[in-house]
Amino acid sequence: MASAQGFTPLTELGFPSSSSSSSSSSSNSLHRNRIFLCRMDENLWGRTSAKFCPVICCKQQNPNFIAPKPSKLREFRLFTSVELDQFLTSDDEEEMGEGFFEAIEELERMTREPSDVLEEMNDRLSARELQLVLVYFSQEGRDSWCALEVFEWLRKENRVDKETMELMVTLMCSWVKKLIEGEHDVGDVVDLLVDMACVGLRPGFSMMENVILLYWEMGEKGRAVSFVKEVLRRGIACLEDDGEGPKGGPTGYLAWKMMVEGNYMEAVKLVVDIRESGLKPEVYSYLIAMTAVVKELNEFAKALRKLKGFERAGLTAELDEESVELIEKYQSDLLDDGVRLSNWVIEEGITSLNGVVHERLLAMYICAGRGIEAERQLWKMKLVGKEADGDLYDIVLAICASQKEGRAIARLLTRVNFSSTLRKRKSLSWLLRGYIKGGHFDNAAETVVKMLDLGLCPEYLDRAAVLQGLRKRIKGPDTVETYLKLCKHLSDYNLIGPCLIYLYIKKYKLWIMKML
Repeated sequence: MASAQGFTPLTELGFPSSSSSSSSSSSNSLHRNRIFLCRMDENLWGRTSAKFCPVICCKQQNPNFIAPKPSKLREFRLFTSVELDQFLTSDDEEEMGEGFFEAIEELERMTREPSDVLEEMNDRLSARELQLVLVYFSQEGRDSWCALEVFEWLRKENRVDKETMELMVTLMCSWVKKLIEGEHDVGDVVDLLVDMACVGLRPGFSMMENVILLYWEMGEKGRAVSFVKEVLRRGIACLEDDGEGPKGGPTGYLAWKMMVEGNYMEAVKLVVDIRESGLKPEVYSYLIAMTAVVKELNEFAKALRKLKGFERAGLTAELDEESVELIEKYQSDLLDDGVRLSNWVIEEGITSLNGVVHERLLAMYICAGRGIEAERQLWKMKLVGKEADGDLYDIVLAICASQKEGRAIARLLTRVNFSSTLRKRKSLSWLLRGYIKGGHFDNAAETVVKMLDLGLCPEYLDRAAVLQGLRKRIKGPDTVETYLKLCKHLSDYNLIGPCLIYLYIKKYKLWIMKML
């Protein structure tokens, strides 16, 4: 009957059967094939399909057709798809024995637990044959859950070596890819990961990364976000620990992908929304989001500088008060997000990350031009044992100088007094440029004089900028005195040539001139 319908019974393919001669047995065998195919659809794809696909199709429909009995290997290949060929070698063909084929048939019968079948045939199956059993049941059209049960038995028997683990991971990745490319629900993909965890195959970060990457490359960013949320909702463990705390996870990887494409605010909102929805993303994702805040603030600062350049060139109108308020609010909201993320990291209690947190906060405040807050983060970094680079101290010093924060400047200059000559010149140059940027030319002139007294020569452009700024601000005796003092020092060090200083007093119609 089976042959008449276009199917080859197991007995004709060389698989032993205790009741192969009866027609009822053939019907039962065919019925089992129908059942396990439907079961495969339900376990692998997460839904029950009424579609019936035959496993073996005969080329001849004539029931009286008699063909030469093929070899065991050829019979096995008839049962497989081309997917198995990439795993089979000539050595495998010689190694496969009767026990292997009997195990395949017994497992396909599904009348006994796979663990019982494998336990009974343990001594008759080699390690390579057990791997091929995994491959056989992992193919489309086979019972995928049986492959998971076989792997679970191997793990319990301590027979999972590195090669077997890599093979199983490869098979699982192919299943996941088929689900995603088949546009199945995100829940189906997560169900498969849960099944993996049930048999001891813990989904690692690379598996999560592959799933997110597949969604990303298909342009399904929304489904990638849904997948991450579903993984967190079900509490699937996927983080690796190398002794220094969590290093990766689905939320952090997705946020990183967004950040790489320049969608900084999307990355920040992803992490914040997930946390505020009651889920708990990995600590690494908070640091990624903080980096995204830094990059967004940096890009925002660049845009503002370009806009101010257009204003000075007369290409755009000056910003009104409402626009200035909107700019300040956007910047403040970004900083608030950064502080919130930093608090979540600190709440985790991983002390080794405290230095990284303060480093990110320092970068945020520098990009936002917040001198006092940036200086505070410098000292906090020092307290947790993470010394900031000297250039960062100089940048913060310049910001504080532009805002004329006297106390902060005094604190930051204490380390300059004990620095090398080269370091001291560099730091004082940053201080000078900060004063120039803020329009504090009296303080800038004092800094130039101080540098000259220390034997340090300021850059030509810096000296010229200070002189020009003072010249524009000459309105009374005090400003004149500062200007004359600076010119005298520059002349003494041969940094300017002979010059004529003149002043016109309109009330007395009097010109006063002095040669330096």
